[in-house]
Amino acid sequence: MSRLARPTNGRMIGGVCAALARRFGTSATTMRVIFVLSCLLPGPQFLLYIALWILFPSEDKARTAW
Repeated sequence: MSRLARPTNGRMIGGVCAALARRFGTSATTMRVIFVLSCLLPGPQFLLYIALWILFPSEDKARTAW
């Protein structure tokens, strides 16, 4: 399993969905659709996205840290 890092290519906003898609072996489009559909349900989806955006390092920064 790969380390969670926001990719430098394939980002739409912050790269969180692309990072999760890479981690779970699915396409970024599928992960984005799941996120948009989850926004129809009550809950803190946007806050979670922002938190993951802050917590996941950018791929270029994660590469230099290892």
